[in-house]
Amino acid sequence: MDKIGIDLARWYKTQNYNFPWRKNNTPYSIWISEIMLQQTQVLTATPYFLAWMKKFPTVNSVAIADIDDLLKSWEGLGYYQRAHNILAGAQSIMNQHNGFFPKQYEELIELKGIGDYTASAIMSIAYNKPYPAIDGNLKRVIARLYGVNDLKNIIKKSKEHVADLMTNQSPSIINQSLMDLGREICKPKKPKCTDCPVKKFCIAFNNQLIDKFSIKTKTKKIPAFDVSVGLIIKNNHILISKRKKNGLLGGLWELPGGKLMKNENFIDCLNREIEEELAIKIKIIKTIGTIKHQYSHFKINMRGFQCKIKSGTPKPLASDSIKWINFNEIKKYAFPKATLKLFDIIKND
Repeated sequence: MDKIGIDLARWYKTQNYNFPWRKNNTPYSIWISEIMLQQTQVLTATPYFLAWMKKFPTVNSVAIADIDDLLKSWEGLGYYQRAHNILAGAQSIMNQHNGFFPKQYEELIELKGIGDYTASAIMSIAYNKPYPAIDGNLKRVIARLYGVNDLKNIIKKSKEHVADLMTNQSPSIINQSLMDLGREICKPKKPKCTDCPVKKFCIAFNNQLIDKFSIKTKTKKIPAFDVSVGLIIKNNHILISKRKKNGLLGGLWELPGGKLMKNENFIDCLNREIEEELAIKIKIIKTIGTIKHQYSHFKINMRGFQCKIKSGTPKPLASDSIKWINFNEIKKYAFPKATLKLFDIIKND
């Protein structure tokens, strides 16, 4: 076991993947990076991390920030609940821990949005404590390396093996070397086994059983929805709605509208949705265009219409708030990616 740890540590130091969060392994930077890297690839997360740390360099700077500013910095990363959780976590650190980042696993896991993996990553990387951080990549690496086919207990088995590797090696280096190995070498498909620093110990490789230990996950069919939205214009301003905080894409701003009901067309849908959401009637001027976008859990086919108010005064019946903004202010607010695509059509029109 110790030989595996030695080779992993040597490889980690030689490869030296120079990610910005590794320049100073503070618990705050590890926390933000690990939350960003959930459901997000390293290349995508890196510029977001750099911009975030420049704007919010400390836990306190997050705790006192407006959620709109945090969501704007998160815009495009998806899974926006993560930003809400970071705000709640930062406020807990300031209020319940006197501004000091928790140093105990039991305290970390109590923070909003931090589960076993993130708490273990912070404990091992920031504090160099022997807490194995097991995610999908790590499960695959351990399953192949040690020939673990007991998938029901793969997390338990993985923690045991990684803890063993940490006995005589730095927990920080072991966890990060395994993360790098899973991301760069031991990939789900077409792993680069010839480049693996521990291939001579790998049961799957040496027995030509790589595919057997790939830890395949079932892919769910992603539903698709037709959506109709209105660009309501008044005095060169457009009306935007803020989505409910605890709902899907919570806290983001959007153009009012919604999903088509069965046997409903886009125009009828928009008229109905606007009346339900804003208590107004509209006149549709023209079609702006149609965009397609895929989020993590669903796809949408969104059609936008330019409109004006025919009667009534807008009220936020189905949103946290509404606001009139001019086109130049769009960049100040955080919008879902689909809405941004629709704005691009308007800009290029």
